[in-house]
Amino acid sequence: MFDSLSDRLQGVVKKLRGKGRLTEADVDEILVEIRTALLEADVNVSVVRDVVARIREQAIGATSSQALDPSQQVVKIVNEQLIAMLGGETLKITYASQPPTVVLMAGLQGSGKTTSAAKLARWFKSQGRQPLLVGADLQRPAAVEQLRTLGGQIAVPVFSEPGDPVNTARRGLEEAKRLGKDVLIVDTAGRLAIDEEMMQQVADISAVVKPDYTFLVIDAMIGQDAVTTAEAFHSRLSIDGVILSKLDGDARGGAALSVKSVIGRPIAFAATGERIDAFEQFHPDRMAGRILGMGDVLTLIEQAEQVFEKEQAEKATERLLEGQFTLEDFLEQLQQVKKMGPISGLMGMLPGMPKELKNAEIGDDQVKVTEAIIRSMTREERARPEIINGSRRTRIARGSGTEVADVNRLIKQFAEMQKMMKRMGALAGPIAGKGKSGKGKQKVNKRQAMRELGDMLGGQGGLPGFPGTDGGPGFPPFPR
Repeated sequence: MFDSLSDRLQGVVKKLRGKGRLTEADVDEILVEIRTALLEADVNVSVVRDVVARIREQAIGATSSQALDPSQQVVKIVNEQLIAMLGGETLKITYASQPPTVVLMAGLQGSGKTTSAAKLARWFKSQGRQPLLVGADLQRPAAVEQLRTLGGQIAVPVFSEPGDPVNTARRGLEEAKRLGKDVLIVDTAGRLAIDEEMMQQVADISAVVKPDYTFLVIDAMIGQDAVTTAEAFHSRLSIDGVILSKLDGDARGGAALSVKSVIGRPIAFAATGERIDAFEQFHPDRMAGRILGMGDVLTLIEQAEQVFEKEQAEKATERLLEGQFTLEDFLEQLQQVKKMGPISGLMGMLPGMPKELKNAEIGDDQVKVTEAIIRSMTREERARPEIINGSRRTRIARGSGTEVADVNRLIKQFAEMQKMMKRMGALAGPIAGKGKSGKGKQKVNKRQAMRELGDMLGGQGGLPGFPGTDGGPGFPPFPR
């Protein structure tokens, strides 16, 4: 997502970091590149004009100040403007005092509205809520059946009945109250283009169910048309937020960067893949970090927390920061990481990750190779890799169907990782020993530790050890 924009802006950031002090001419040169990058990303022209003007005003002030490093200030200004373009703050969902909280889904046909409704239901369920889906899209053939299929995958009930969509929505609200559901998500009909019949129907449904939130689903790949669509719907429905679908397939990102500035409503959620769980709250600050190559460690942590067993993760974190993390532990963690989705998608969340790694196809086959190497070791070898001599490495390579060089690389980089983690453990503070009461262990602040890990990795150019790198401190590699 945002591939071309990210490449261009990261190039600008690199130029800035290479300069000590900046002149007005330097700023104007940089702004030309930023303007070009935004326009090529299909950002609305008026939005580009306003953003560039604000960056220039603030950047000129930074260059004329007594700051030690004006270039870093300009990077900070660009980051802040990106955050503002993307919405500023994360939309916080509040729930109705009298359940259910009603969410109305609107959008054009083909925007991914029905799929987004199911993904949103799954998200609410992950927050401890009990959602009900209502299929009020009676216009498109098989729309209700599609919703029922998706609802079945996430164990969320779906209500629908033939006839009038407005009455179906009304009956769905009654059903949610009868069943004691605390969230109601109403999927409405779309059209291939905006027309009066569609808009009136959605408006009538809105009048009946009185939604707490009205979300407009926009295909991130439609570019400038997204702005026109958003304006048309907002004029009739008072949109509360936007859900961007197919964000993983959008190389430009103009829709995401234009909508907030045009209609004044934030991006609430984003669908980042085809999987039902490839859906997340939209955090403008985190997305800006991804675009500028600063990573998104917090989202990575949140995804990990969803798939890792809590007690197991706590123990693993303590062992990691104490430098007691073994290859046996790593094998267990690798099984959990695989549940988080494609590893190549996780790479973009790591700070300082090179472009070639973000775009690399790191598939299950490569993960299996790493697993095979570790599984070919004895339990003692996994616990104490330092005992693995030449003959043992040859045996492990034969047993895993790999080369001795692959085994060497894994062992070397694992040793480097242990050293780095010990350093990070020292930064995170004591995790063992006596607490305030004088007894027991202090809990590990995982988030703080991972933030520090992100800072360390960012300063070292990201996580090495993946295909195409020479290694260094980082997580063990997937052998080539």
